[in-house]
Amino acid sequence: MSEILEFLHRLPKAELHLHFEGTILPSTLVELSQRHAPIAPEAAEALYHYTDFTGFLQAFKAVCDQLVTPEDYELAAWRMAQHLADQGIVHAEVFLSVGVIYRWQAEGEAAFPAIFAGLERARARAAQELGLSLYWIFDAVRHFTVEEGERVFRAAASMREQYPSIIGIGLGGDERLTGSEPYRVLYAEARAAGLRLTNHAGETTGPEAIREALSIGSERLGHALSAIQDPALVQELKTRRVPLEMNPTSNVRLGQCSRFAEHPLRRCFEAGLLVTLNSDDPAFFGSDLLGEYMKAHTEQNFSPVELAQLAQNSFAASFLPETEKQSWNQRVAAHVEALSSRCTD
Repeated sequence: MSEILEFLHRLPKAELHLHFEGTILPSTLVELSQRHAPIAPEAAEALYHYTDFTGFLQAFKAVCDQLVTPEDYELAAWRMAQHLADQGIVHAEVFLSVGVIYRWQAEGEAAFPAIFAGLERARARAAQELGLSLYWIFDAVRHFTVEEGERVFRAAASMREQYPSIIGIGLGGDERLTGSEPYRVLYAEARAAGLRLTNHAGETTGPEAIREALSIGSERLGHALSAIQDPALVQELKTRRVPLEMNPTSNVRLGQCSRFAEHPLRRCFEAGLLVTLNSDDPAFFGSDLLGEYMKAHTEQNFSPVELAQLAQNSFAASFLPETEKQSWNQRVAAHVEALSSRCTD
C-alpha cells in the first residue's frame, strides 16, 4: 500500500473541479478567525457537519462568511496551494464563487477587485515557491438570478486582459432549482470573449440536464453523475470527447451515490469517456485528490497504469496550452515507465 501511495504522490496530476471556498480546512478557518472574531477549533469543526445537499450549501455559506478582507482570501488561497503541492498536484483550475462574493460579501461587487488582487498574490507566490500553476474559473450561482450571473461572467471577460489566469466561467449551485437554458446567451457572450465554458450538470439531476448543458455550449462538465443512465448520451460524450470532472467522494457524502465502489467512475472510464478525477470541496468531504486516486485503486481496482491514464486525462481536459499538456503527459508516461522498470528489476 505504501508503494502505490508513493507512486500516486509522485504522479503529476491536475485538479479541474475544485472550489476555492471548499478547500478551507477547519484549521485555516480558525487561523482566519483570529483576525476578526476568534472561533474555537471545535466550533470550526462543527461548521463542516451536514446531512444532505441543502445542509452542505448552508455550511458552505457559513465558511464563506469568515472570508472578510483581501488578506483573508490571500491566506486561504496560499493554504490551498500548499495543500495542492503536498499532494503532487502541479496544476489546478479553481472555481471562485464570485456570485457568492457579490451577494454576501460586504460591499460585494465593489470589494471584488481588491479581493481578487489578494488571490492573485497567492497564485503568483504558488507559482514561484511551489511550482504550482493555477487558473481561476469565475463561478455564478445558478439559483441566484440570471442578472447576478451576468455580472459574474462580464467581470471575467473585463478582467481577463489584466489577469490571464482568469480562464473561464462556470455554473454552480443547485441545479434542481435552475437549469442551464436561462444562461444560453451569457455562455455565447463568454465564448465570444475568449473564456472557456464549464458547467455543473447531472449531479442532482438526470441525463436531460447534461444534454441541456451541452446545448448551451458547455465544454467541460462537472459531476455528470447521471450520464451513465443514457447510452446514447454516453456515446455522444465519447464521440465529442467531452471531459467529465468526476467527484466520487463528493457524490457519496452528499447522498447521490451509496458508496465509492458503486460510483460510475469505472464504468465511464471503461466506456472510453474522457474522465477526470477531482475532489470538489475537499475540506467538507474529507478526501483530497490524492485520497480520490487512492480510493479509485482500493475501491474500484484501478491499476497504476489506469491511474496514470486518469492523470493524463486531467491534463488533456485542462485549459492549459497544448505544449504544456504534452509536456506533462510525457512526464506522466516517464513516471509509469520508471515504476515498470522497478517492478521488473
